Amino acid sequence: MGLFDRFRNRRPGTGRRATAADTDHLRNWAAQRRGVEGYLEPQTLVTETTLLLIAHDGEWTRRRIESPSAAGRFTRRLGIPLYEVAKVGYPQRMRDYQARQRILRKRAQRAADERP
Repeated sequence: MGLFDRFRNRRPGTGRRATAADTDHLRNWAAQRRGVEGYLEPQTLVTETTLLLIAHDGEWTRRRIESPSAAGRFTRRLGIPLYEVAKVGYPQRMRDYQARQRILRKRAQRAADERP
């Protein structure tokens, strides 16, 4: 058996499939936040198609979804816009949120390190 043999028979996105728990998480997350938009992430070698929800402040969550058409049905039911990441990219507010969270984690770590 060669080093990469285990990857040869692997089809794209043959990992865990989307479940009702994934959809429930997305629905509940969106209900608790305002200004939510959906971003469809295409299937990759590692993951199935995913739906990324981003709130007005940049907070986000990501879960698997059955297909691009399922993502469209899901976002229409919730009344939120859906964008394709491959076409529009990720919004700046998401990157800003990540940067803020990184700063807060570093501050918390420094405070924890300074305690006797």
